[in-house]
Amino acid sequence: MIAWLKKEAAVPVWLVGTSRGTQSAGSLATALPPADGGPDGIVLTSTILTDPRGRSVPDMPIDRIKVPVLVVHHKLDGCALCRYADIDALMGRLTATPRKELLTFDGGTSKGDPCEAFAHHGYAGIEGEVVAKIGAWVVK
Repeated sequence: MIAWLKKEAAVPVWLVGTSRGTQSAGSLATALPPADGGPDGIVLTSTILTDPRGRSVPDMPIDRIKVPVLVVHHKLDGCALCRYADIDALMGRLTATPRKELLTFDGGTSKGDPCEAFAHHGYAGIEGEVVAKIGAWVVK
């Protein structure tokens, strides 16, 4: 699909994964370089940083990722698998990427399940700001 999009649209294709989606985006970026139809960059938001099943993003061979990586995280993310205190394990392993950055947010609102969209995990109340900053970073 990525290769088809690149050919049809003739534009860079970035993958954006949130929470469990960061496992998919990270996995694809480690296995499929852009020349072989892989993404031109990835954005990881509310990344799975610990996983009792052993599928956390820092546990993947992310030191192979050779495309830009933007990591977006809320300082008060209450999801036990996405604790902000564990973010260094991810950032420290992104050693081959030509460009990486961590965008940290706070503020907004948090209601209900801490691992869902209406909590800090989903950037509730600050969605527009988060999306705007991601977009600005991607087009740099």
